[in-house]
Amino acid sequence: MKSPALFVSLTIGLTPATAALPEGYFELKPGVTLESGDSWQDGGRHFRLFGVQACLRGTVYTDRSGARRDCGEASLAVFAAYIADTHPVCAQVGQSAGTVFVSCYATIGADRLDLANLMISSGFAFASLDGRGLPHHIPYAVVEQAAREKKVGLWQFDDVQHPALLLGQRADDGGTSP
Repeated sequence: MKSPALFVSLTIGLTPATAALPEGYFELKPGVTLESGDSWQDGGRHFRLFGVQACLRGTVYTDRSGARRDCGEASLAVFAAYIADTHPVCAQVGQSAGTVFVSCYATIGADRLDLANLMISSGFAFASLDGRGLPHHIPYAVVEQAAREKKVGLWQFDDVQHPALLLGQRADDGGTSP
């Protein structure tokens, strides 16, 4: 299994988009069943981007016109657009309780970019946190902070909350996480 940091360093900008897939990688094709802005079903298997937490479906933010919008749907729409536009390829980096955790890279022009990094830097996903409140992948937390400071994506709206805070509240209340 490759570590996410090694994956990112080995894949960014290495080969043109027309090259064959590296061993152990698979295409994330349009048409998979998206569950959220960080997870999908394909062939009876559940996949999730490693180190990413999308906005939770059913949580809301208030846009500039004052309309309340579903934050999870916004994350999902951007994730779907990245899949359709960049044709990501993914590799398994872990597995837990029926979920296959993957790192993916997207091809934009001649560049290969970490899909999780794109989602977080565009402000439509967040760095996932572990049970202690620490990021699963520290570089994603750094990217998230930069997006927040620049008020990009969902961060431009004052009432957007990090999903980890909401999940933590649910856990404290005895609820379950999605």
